[in-house]
Amino acid sequence: MPLTPLNNPNQNGFAQMTMWAFPMSPDGYGASGALVHMPGCPSGGSTLVYFSCDDCAVEAARAVAHGGQVFKPKMSIDPNGFIALVTDTEGNMIGLHSMK
Repeated sequence: MPLTPLNNPNQNGFAQMTMWAFPMSPDGYGASGALVHMPGCPSGGSTLVYFSCDDCAVEAARAVAHGGQVFKPKMSIDPNGFIALVTDTEGNMIGLHSMK
């Protein structure tokens, strides 16, 4: 299956973000995901792993409660749910994804 362009949520300072999804079949093998270009993101151009959760705002708050920081709060990536970006106490960034 080909890559599919995703709409830029144009929120929280990422107006130049571009996203391309690679699909997956729920009945098949593999993992879904996206290729994202975010100028100004402090990940240093490395891979950013997203973890699926019930509500990314709740998990972002948990990261803060354990010494991490919220880099970008929960934002819509309509119609694909929501994401938030957090860093741990060493500055490593992870993404959180939820459908609500």
